[in-house]
Order: sequence, then structure tokens, then C-alpha cells
Amino acid sequence: MKIGVIGTGNIGGTLARKFKTAGHDIRVANSRGINGVRAFAEEIGAEPVDIRGAVEGADVIVLSIPLPALSALPADLFAAVPGSVPVVDTSNYYPGLRDPNIAEIDQGMTESVWVSKQIGRPVIKAFNNILAYTLAELGSAQGTPGRLAAAVAGDDPKAKETVMSLVNQAGFDPVDGGSLEESWRQQPCTPGYCCDYDADTLRKALLTASKEQAAVKRDEFPKHFERLGPNPSHADTVAMNRSLNAPD
Repeated sequence: MKIGVIGTGNIGGTLARKFKTAGHDIRVANSRGINGVRAFAEEIGAEPVDIRGAVEGADVIVLSIPLPALSALPADLFAAVPGSVPVVDTSNYYPGLRDPNIAEIDQGMTESVWVSKQIGRPVIKAFNNILAYTLAELGSAQGTPGRLAAAVAGDDPKAKETVMSLVNQAGFDPVDGGSLEESWRQQPCTPGYCCDYDADTLRKALLTASKEQAAVKRDEFPKHFERLGPNPSHADTVAMNRSLNAPD
């Protein structure tokens, strides 16, 4: 497939690398233009493009940029993209750590529903509830005992199926997270968020999520993160998430 990846940070860059290794035709773009992404593209064997080049003719588009950066995207970026093309939203909302407050989300709107409204089309929520280290280093072959899992939520069954196959190719068991509205269950500070669980455990975690509890814990998250120090280990981060995100 032709996959356009907008955003080459820890998540987007790792996905571009993994999808290229899986045999897909990869185009990568970021906010710095073609020259800003050229070195990375050459490193992984992808095509460096601008953001319009990333969406033009793509079979799948991965949108892996912080929520505030969505406002900088051209309003017509997805206008010519067929509705059958999945747009994968990997973002998370981190008020107090990285993001300014977004009133609609603070008032209860599901994060990826907000993203969908900003770009004017449906999205599939995926690759947001695993840590960057997990994505880069802890994937394994299908059927491996204890294989870690990642949730996928969305409203289009075919688009969701396509994205779930990409999750599998990236080295993780895909778990159906329900509709896009239900993707709050895989947002930060829920029991299934960045805890390195296998598929069965992740399914149970999604079911035990509480939207109200998650909102309260999200507001407390910055102070918990600060306690880890400037360079927390992966194990310490997972342990914190499991402790903080456990259902009350």
C-alpha cells in the first residue's frame, strides 16, 4: 500500500520505518517541508514529500502530530482524499505537559472526535495507547506468547480492518476499541493506556475504563510524570501508568 505519514517524531517516524520494512510504499512529511524530512526519508528508504504529497494518492494516511499542530494544516488538505482512505490519528491530549487546554475536550468531547472535526473527515484512532519505546522495541511476531496489544477504534469497518492489519504488521495484536466515540477508552489515564498489556488484558482494561475518572487523573498526570524525573526508564513509566490508570 501507499502510506503517507505526516509527522516524523517518535511515533510517526517509527511507524514509517516499520511500514517500510513490511514492504509498503512510504511517503513522509513534517512541518519543515521536504528538505526537513529528506535525511530521515533517505535513511529508511521512503520518499520525502510535503504534507500535500503525503495525502495525494495514498491508500492510508497516518496523522502523527500534536493536537495544537492540527490548526496549521491547510483547511482543504483532505478535500480530494476519497472517503474510503483511512486517516489514522495517533495523537493524545496532554494539557499541562505539552498542549494548551482545548475547551471541547476539557468538557468531555472524545479526543479523536475533536480531531475528526478539525480535519473535516472521520479518523481511525490507533497507535496512541502504546509508548514510543514499546512501539519501536517490543513488537513481536503474530502468535508469540504474551504478544503486546494496541487498541484500534473507529466507525468504518473496512478502514478499521485495514488499520488493524497494520497494527499486526507493526508487531502487536490489534484489539477492537469500538466506535470513534468510544475511543476515549484508550485515551491517556485510562486502564488500557500505555501499560504494555497483551490482548486479553487490554480488552478487560478497555471495559473497566471510566471517562470521569480519566478526566480527573489526566489533570493530575503532570505531577505524577514530574516525579519520574527527566529521564525515566521504560519500566518505571509503565509501572506508573499501571498504578495511576488502574480503575478506582
